[in-house]
This record gives sequence, C-alpha cells and structure tokens, in this order.
Amino acid sequence: MILRRLLYILPAALFIVLIAVFYSSLEAPPPGELPSMLVDKPAPGIALPALDSKAQAFSRADLASGRVVVLNVFASWCVPCRAEAPALARIRAMKNVALYGMVWKDTAARARAFLDEVGDPYARIDLDATGRTGIDWGVYGVPETFVIDGKGTVRLRYAGPLVGDALTSVLLPAIAQARHPE
Repeated sequence: MILRRLLYILPAALFIVLIAVFYSSLEAPPPGELPSMLVDKPAPGIALPALDSKAQAFSRADLASGRVVVLNVFASWCVPCRAEAPALARIRAMKNVALYGMVWKDTAARARAFLDEVGDPYARIDLDATGRTGIDWGVYGVPETFVIDGKGTVRLRYAGPLVGDALTSVLLPAIAQARHPE
C-alpha cells in the first residue's frame, strides 16, 4: 500500500522540483547587471559610416583619445531610448566627457527623425545598420551604454535605459572611475 502511494507521489514531487528549478533559471538579472566580456579590455574596433551628412563618424582611435567616452547604442524604434534623452543631455553637458552614439539595426532617415524629435546630444554618431558591429560589442538590445576610459578600455557596460537613479548611481561613478583608473 505504501509502495503504491510512493509510485504516485514520487513522480509528482519530482515534477514539482523540476518546475521550480526551471523557473528559477528564467529569472533575468536586473537591468545593467548583465555581464560583459569587454569590461577591463580594449574597446573593439569600429569602422562604421557616420549617421548622415549632419553627423561625424568615430573610430577606435577616437575611443582612446585621452578623455572618457560614453558610447550609447540606440535606435529610433526603441521606446526606452526616448525616456533616457534627459540623462544623455546631462552627460553631453559634462566637461572632459565625449558622448558618442551608435545607431543599431536602423535606417539613417529614421534615426535622424528620432534625434530631431527627442534632441541630438551626441558629438559623433555611427550607423550600424546591419548590427554586425553591435555583435562585436556584445549588444543584444537597445539601449546599451558603455563607459570607455581615455586609453580605450571599456570600464562599464550598462544594459537598459538611463532612467531613475541609473545615471547617478551607476553611470556617473563609472565615469569618475574611468577618469582616474587604478
């Protein structure tokens, strides 16, 4: 009798345990806390065209020009990219920090219309229409933001929009640290 009950209870218990294990593996880390193979390594090469005739392109050499660079990856179809526009304007106003943009998987016309609507805070903008360069950077979605020190070393990758306290609690400390690397 007990053995017969075990035949029913054991598979059900095992099934419940498996569901719990699979469910716990589905939990994603909070935005910005995704690991990156680029942190503390030289920024990948970048050889993309400028967004359009109004923009100036940047290259790997520009990322190692002696000052901190904040690289923001965005697209016109990205709703959270609109929300982070005020934070990007604050970064643009900072001294000795260059704000560059990389348009990811988008067209130049749509990206320019987006920037005309929300404001263009970028000193330089590259167009990665196919997303191939984004792969080298480990971009899986937009927006993503990278802090690169004056020697061209990636110091931070932040996945997600710069809203709430993300600018003050995550990005600004990373910029300060990139100014004076250990």
